[in-house]
Amino acid sequence: MQNYKTLVGVIRMKSAGCSNRECRNKFGIGLGTIQRTMKIWAESGIPLSDLERLHPEKLIAMFYPPEKARRKKAPLPNWESICERLMEKGSKTNLFFLWEEYKLENPQGYQYTQFVEHFHRYADERYGKGNLSMAVERAPGERVYIDWAGDKPRLVLDHKTGEMLEIHLFVTAVGISGLPYAEAFQNEQMPNFVAGTVHALESYGALPRYLVPDNAATAVTKHTKDEILISSAYQDLESFYDVVVLPPPPYKPKGKPTVEKAVQTAETWILEKLKEKAPFPSFGAVNEEIALIIADLRSKKPRGWEFTKQEAFDRYDKPSMRPLGSERFSPVAYVAFSKVPDNYHLQFDGHHYSVLYTYLGKPVILKASAFKVSICDEYNALICEHERSYREFPKYITKDEHMPPHHLYYKELNSRDGAYYRRWASSFGPSMSTLIESILKGARHEEQAYGSCNGVLHLCDGKPRHICESAAKKCVELRSCKYSYFKTVLSNMINRGEAGPDSLPEHENLWGEGFYK
Repeated sequence: MQNYKTLVGVIRMKSAGCSNRECRNKFGIGLGTIQRTMKIWAESGIPLSDLERLHPEKLIAMFYPPEKARRKKAPLPNWESICERLMEKGSKTNLFFLWEEYKLENPQGYQYTQFVEHFHRYADERYGKGNLSMAVERAPGERVYIDWAGDKPRLVLDHKTGEMLEIHLFVTAVGISGLPYAEAFQNEQMPNFVAGTVHALESYGALPRYLVPDNAATAVTKHTKDEILISSAYQDLESFYDVVVLPPPPYKPKGKPTVEKAVQTAETWILEKLKEKAPFPSFGAVNEEIALIIADLRSKKPRGWEFTKQEAFDRYDKPSMRPLGSERFSPVAYVAFSKVPDNYHLQFDGHHYSVLYTYLGKPVILKASAFKVSICDEYNALICEHERSYREFPKYITKDEHMPPHHLYYKELNSRDGAYYRRWASSFGPSMSTLIESILKGARHEEQAYGSCNGVLHLCDGKPRHICESAAKKCVELRSCKYSYFKTVLSNMINRGEAGPDSLPEHENLWGEGFYK
C-alpha cells in the first residue's frame, strides 16, 4: 500500500509527461504500482485538482479499499539456507524452484515477485552489490544540482564582538554545462537553503525539470529506499515553479556527480580566493567577491572543452529549460507541530492561532508570511488561514467555525452584555423589559445577573409571546423579579391556561353564542 504523497506525486508526474522510470526513481516503486495507480485514477474520473483536495485517508481508501487490503505480514523463508543452496557446487536450483517449495510450506506466503525482492534485499545486505560505476548521459538543462560546501572558514568580522564568523557556501550546478552558482550564508537553515535556490534559478534565468538537492535536513526530512519526504518549504517551492524535487540516494555522492564536482571547484577556487582577501566586513561584501569569482569561472574553458561553461549553458542547457516567470517565490516562516494541543491553538510570535478542533493530536505545519498565517496538515494541504496579528491583544486569534459546539455556546454566552438582554426582552413587551431591568439592577454588579437574564429568556423559547409577557407582568406586579419565580409562574400559566383572555372582544363581525340557538 502506497501513501498519499506517492499516489498524488505519481499522478502529478505522469500528468506532466514524466516517464515511468522517473517516477520509479523518485518514489522507489515498481512499474506495476505506477500502472495500477494511473488506471484507478483514470477509472475514477476525478480531475487532479479535485484529487489533491481529498482527505489523505479518503484518497488512500479509493486506491486501496479496506475490503481488498493486503495482508500486513507473511512468513519469510530462511534466506541463509536459500543462499547456501543456490551457491552449492553443482546445484541446479533456482529462485523459482525454491519459491515453489516455500509456497507449499506457506500457502499464505509471498508471491514470486515479492519473494525475489526480499531475497535481493537480503543478498545485498549480506554480500554487498560490488563497486560498479555506471556511465550516465545527462539531458541538457534537465536538472539543477544543489549542495553545501563542506569547508566553513571564518572570513567575516563581527564588529560588535570582534569575533570571526564562519561562512556556509551554498553551491548549485546545472545540466551538462555544470554552470555554477554560489552564495555565502550565516548558516544552513531552511530559509537560507530556499533563498539560495531562488537566487540560483534567477541567476540561470530559466527553470529545469528537476531540482536535485543534497539530503540536507532543510530540504529532505526523510529519504530511505522506501520513502522520500520533502520539507514543506521545498514542497511550496516545487509547486510555485512547477518543478520536481528529486533528491539523490542518501550517502551516494555518485548520484550527484555534477554538483560534487561544482562543490570541489567552489572549495578550490572560491573559498581559497576568499581566504586570501579575508577578513570581510559583512556577508554582503563576501557575496560581491563571490559573484566576481563565479563570473570568472563561467568564462573559462574547462580542459578539453570547445566552449566556456557559460557558452555551453547558452548553447545546450538553456534552450531545453523553461523560461523563468516574472513573479518571485517568497519564502515564509515554517513551524512544524508534532500534534495540535488540547486548546486547538498554535503558538507563533506571541500569538495563538486556531485550527479546526477535529485536528486535535494530529501533526500540522504553520506557515507565516508578513500578512498571513496559514496552517496545513502533515501532507502540506491547506487547512485554514488567519490574518497575522501584530497587536499586543488579543493573544488568541480564534475563528468560530474552528470551535466545538459547546465551546462556541460559552463564547457566545460570555460575549453578551446588559444591552443584549434588554434588546432581547423588548421583543416580548414592556413587562418583560421591566422584569429583565429589575434583575439587572438587583445584582451588586450587572455582570452577575447575566446568567439569570439568559435563563429567563431561554425559558420562553418555543412558547407564545403573550403568555411569556403575561408571566413577566405577574412577576412585576408581585415585585418578585427572579428567575425561579418567573419559571414557576410561566409553568402554571401554560399548564392551567391562565394566560388566555377572559372573554372575546366585542366586534360586529362576531356572531356570538346566541346566533346558534
